[in-house]
Amino acid sequence: MAQVAAISHAGAAEIVAFDGTNPITAARFVADVQRAAARLPDRSHMVNFCGDRYRFAVVFVAALVRGQINLLPPNQTPEMLGKLRLEYGDFYVFGDTPQDLGDIECVMYPSGPEAVVSPHAQDYCVPAFAQDQVAAIAFTSGSTGLPTPHRKTWGALARGAVAEAVRFGLDAGARATLVGTVPPQHMYGLESSVLMALCNGLALHAGRPFYPADIAAALAAIPGERVLITTPVHLRALLAENVALPPLRAIVCATAPLAQETAAQAEARYRAPLHEVYGFTEAGMVATRRTVEGSSWHCLRDLRLRKDGNGVMVAGGHVEVEAAFTDIVELQADDAFILHGRNADLVNIAGKRTSLGYLNHQLNAIEGVRDGVFFMPDENADAVARLMAFVVAPGITRDDLLAALRARIDAVFLPRPLLFLDALPRNATGKLPREALLRHAQAWSAKTKREGTI
Repeated sequence: MAQVAAISHAGAAEIVAFDGTNPITAARFVADVQRAAARLPDRSHMVNFCGDRYRFAVVFVAALVRGQINLLPPNQTPEMLGKLRLEYGDFYVFGDTPQDLGDIECVMYPSGPEAVVSPHAQDYCVPAFAQDQVAAIAFTSGSTGLPTPHRKTWGALARGAVAEAVRFGLDAGARATLVGTVPPQHMYGLESSVLMALCNGLALHAGRPFYPADIAAALAAIPGERVLITTPVHLRALLAENVALPPLRAIVCATAPLAQETAAQAEARYRAPLHEVYGFTEAGMVATRRTVEGSSWHCLRDLRLRKDGNGVMVAGGHVEVEAAFTDIVELQADDAFILHGRNADLVNIAGKRTSLGYLNHQLNAIEGVRDGVFFMPDENADAVARLMAFVVAPGITRDDLLAALRARIDAVFLPRPLLFLDALPRNATGKLPREALLRHAQAWSAKTKREGTI
């Protein structure tokens, strides 16, 4: 079977990454991979904790060199690692900062002098892997027990990375650096900020800037064309703080649907096209859209959709095993659809139905709302579950916000209560874990009971 190289850069002197302002060549990357591979214990599975995106890429490829599989759990909590041990008891962690993981072995990224790069061209040999070599196992979030694993081959990951680059015009000799605000351990972060660079001759930025000023500084520090790989929460923060950015070739956004108004504001402010990526763990990347041009999502090349009795399925291209959509979608063609929300997000109140996704869209479209989310606690025997909303909206009164919502949504879906927070408890990928929102809901319930207001 044909093999696929770890990187597609034309020669040893091509730039693979930037560590701050310092360029890292392909020759350096290959030498770093070889050095890291030599440090790996003789195991079958590894969890890559490296926060530095370049180091993550080095270790990810080093694992492939050793025939090992990268585990990509939805988080790195002790509880999650404990669940992984039930199925992958021999796994170890590779990190670039000290970790206290109990009896789980943690190997540290090599420190000290850099790996030796040979000056001889004949010594430059990019590792390559069989297309069917399993490179990673990604997991769904999993509300109980071990999250569901999904195997990803190197060939499928590489094909997806190329298809994404083609969609965004970043193939065929494009020279651009990808700056990501999402962790590389997340499927979106892996596919769009790491693999799209490695498999298309692009450069990746080693850091993971989080705050608006840090994002601007990271973009400004690198030469040439820049692509921002980000999330709606980071994008809204950039716009809210009116942060200036250097010229961008494109903005790529994912992890939650973006309001068309926000996309239009971002394109006008930063004079760059904004594309959203849609995907789910079972399939990986599936489709993209230029948000300002409408609600239709268009599949990446060679992917095809079909409808069956259980919903909509996707297969072809880099999706090796036909996968069912986890969301509610309306087919427009065999390669295009409209997203209506998640099955789990449906809300039925007083005989009327809507989705939390729709409500969130309306809440975040209100001028002055920096971040917001609707939340439906679990029902229990002692109380009727109330549709709640948490919002970050400094300068807006509760009455004004409710009035704005009343103009957008049916009155039966108005949140009771509407709680103002300084910030929503988003995780590193910009998502809102249900458990974190539930803690806020429980705190509100306990407070109101103490005060005798419910």
